[in-house]
Amino acid sequence: MARVALTRVLEPGDAVGGRWLREWGAVAVLRCLVDGPDGADGIGRVDRADRADGGGGGDRNGGVPGTDSVAEVDGVAGSDGVAGADGRGGTEGRGVLQGLEGVGPEARLPGVTAKRWEGLRARARRVRAVRDLETAAAAGARFVMPGDAEWPAQLDDLGDARPVGLWVRGHPSLRIWALRSVAVVGARACTEYGAHVAAGLGAGLAERGWVVVSGGAYGVDGAAHRGALGAGGATVAVLACGVDRPYPRGHAQLIGRIAEQGLVVGELPPGDHPTPSRFILRNRVIAALTRGTVVVEAAYRSGALVTARCARDLGRHTMGVPGPVTSGLSAGVHELLRGDAVLVGDAAEVVELVGDMGDLAPRRRGPVVPRDLLDPGAARVLAALPARGSAGVREVAREAGTSADDAVVRLYELRSLGFVERHGDGWQLTRQAFLSVFPEGGDA
Repeated sequence: MARVALTRVLEPGDAVGGRWLREWGAVAVLRCLVDGPDGADGIGRVDRADRADGGGGGDRNGGVPGTDSVAEVDGVAGSDGVAGADGRGGTEGRGVLQGLEGVGPEARLPGVTAKRWEGLRARARRVRAVRDLETAAAAGARFVMPGDAEWPAQLDDLGDARPVGLWVRGHPSLRIWALRSVAVVGARACTEYGAHVAAGLGAGLAERGWVVVSGGAYGVDGAAHRGALGAGGATVAVLACGVDRPYPRGHAQLIGRIAEQGLVVGELPPGDHPTPSRFILRNRVIAALTRGTVVVEAAYRSGALVTARCARDLGRHTMGVPGPVTSGLSAGVHELLRGDAVLVGDAAEVVELVGDMGDLAPRRRGPVVPRDLLDPGAARVLAALPARGSAGVREVAREAGTSADDAVVRLYELRSLGFVERHGDGWQLTRQAFLSVFPEGGDA
């Protein structure tokens, strides 16, 4: 319950708040924010068992808080409403928070200014955790936190910047789906080429049993989601707002369909709105959830590049799809490819990189033409014939670097295959052979 409340207090990616959670647990942090340092008496020193999940265990062992409350916090914080870290009421504690900055009523948790602390306290006094849970349940969403069976452990790679918890809308298990997932991100104002490539990647990955993760935005994100859905596959949309309030509004139907067939995930509580900074910070969740990130069209200042760089910093695979060098929407991708990113062209190449050993993409080669099937001797004789007109056996033998007898044998082989024909004492290419040897109609 304390973590539910803190999703309204702490901004996504707040590493200072993450440190508080790791060191003192969510219940102690919230009580300190609501009632001040004196209100945190008895909750601060959380023992090793209480912190089994890296900061969230104290809340888990505390039991469900009562509904009596001060400071307008529904059943979470306040002198009468919070269970202690040992499962008893807050008045039966085990010590006070250590490391506070300042003294007396002005004391605050470390790492923030007094002005910022007051802002956080103002937020904390107005949270309604029970109401948020009820609103989420009405929208078919649930709250998942560190230590839960559904929590994806790879998010812990974010350290203190990991989410306080996630609001999840949809039936599948987020942890299971995230095990075999790939992020496909890119420009909102993408070209037809970018939309086509993103949809192809989404469909191809889905057909190979991979979950496609993206941000639900216009452009590349939407195309990737639609590609996966169209192939009857799995997709996850990570939003920068409440999961009950789809953004952008033009994608309300798409995000609703994702919630029915896949998962919609967000850090922000129900009804909360996106901001530019929240879009950027949302990208770290996309990068951490998945095995790798593919960027399809991105300018130099694209948020998709933030996702790719975060994936790289977390040790995930980073991939890019090249585009025209004259397009500004390809400039950011090309810059990635000049660094550590790997060039990919389709889903098979993505799976070869992020998948298991043996998941190899098919070998790429141009079309096979009839002359490719000739043995080297016959190919040399064929190449010795002129593009126009005919040539005698001795001339052909000289150009092919062989004997006249061998040239005759090869010419008759080529005649049987339809490459050459005889005219008197000379030999010349048939029209079929001319187009095969000189596909552009030039002279050799």
